[in-house]
Amino acid sequence: MTRIDPRIAEGMRAQLEARRARLAAGERPLGWKLGFGSSEALERLRTDRPLVGFLTETTLLADGAVVQLAGWAAPVLEAEIAVRVGSGAIAAAIELADLDPPPDDVREILAGNIFHRHVVLGSFVELDPRDVAARILRDGEEIAATDDPAAATGDVADVVRSTAETLAACGESLREGEIVITGSVVPAIPVAAGERYRVELPPLGALAVTFV
Repeated sequence: MTRIDPRIAEGMRAQLEARRARLAAGERPLGWKLGFGSSEALERLRTDRPLVGFLTETTLLADGAVVQLAGWAAPVLEAEIAVRVGSGAIAAAIELADLDPPPDDVREILAGNIFHRHVVLGSFVELDPRDVAARILRDGEEIAATDDPAAATGDVADVVRSTAETLAACGESLREGEIVITGSVVPAIPVAAGERYRVELPPLGALAVTFV
């Protein structure tokens, strides 16, 4: 079994306890999320692997959703590639997170489920992730783009394998049919009320969200 950083093990213990409580209360599992997997984040947090959080259907939003930011401290948007475990099919994804408190304690980050608030998913198709590009627009103006999403997240297959290893080391399993969102393909984008975002990940399609 893979041995992992004690800080990750401790944080995941608290996170998975919270997940079990939410599932017992009636939430349905959706899958998992990766965070802080860029080379800069790994160096800053002194970790050797991305951090893993969980997704439930409660946080799933439809494409074009309007999101109320009241009560958020530091909202950000992340453009991501989602993969369905087992089939290998991929989809465009948006994750919304609230980076509060500042992300500098691995245990605290994990116990708080890596700041996750919402996820938006596109349609899953069988496609090589290496063929995907990304373009993010705010109110119609391009603010970020990349032709190589893996430069920020690592290879999708490696990300899924790392997720499975981390979960197994913490007594949990990555199951067929679950969804993994594999990390932001560009640096997380701070957002504010009154802004509309369109995330294009050709050839996977585009997703949109508006903040109020």
